[in-house]
Amino acid sequence: MSATEAMKLHGAFSWNELMTNDVAGAKIFYGDLLGWQLTDMESSCGKYTMAKAGDTEVAGIMATPSEAQGMPPSWGAYVTVDDVDSMQQRVENLGGKILTPAQDIPNVGRFTVIQDPQGAVLMLITYFNKD
Repeated sequence: MSATEAMKLHGAFSWNELMTNDVAGAKIFYGDLLGWQLTDMESSCGKYTMAKAGDTEVAGIMATPSEAQGMPPSWGAYVTVDDVDSMQQRVENLGGKILTPAQDIPNVGRFTVIQDPQGAVLMLITYFNKD
């Protein structure tokens, strides 16, 4: 099983994303620090920067969206799940909270932002195409 296939398994960490108020500065810092190749693209949330390590996409960088203004810049992790919509009820049944209800990322998948009972935040995602 390839690393890409393993990341698409239910329960596997599959994506990392930086939300920041200084995208240009973050691109300089992480590009120089980690040797990432950075490519800008348009997405449903505006400009989005894809970061590659070698030939593999490893992370994204985006401006903090308006609904999260005031939040300090932070990295977020996505965990793959088979059905993000059904996971929302399980999160609540286990004492967690839904911070962002399930919604689509066009051409990518469906995600939700959750908070565990201790306060840690995590994103769950079901990819539209698991290839």
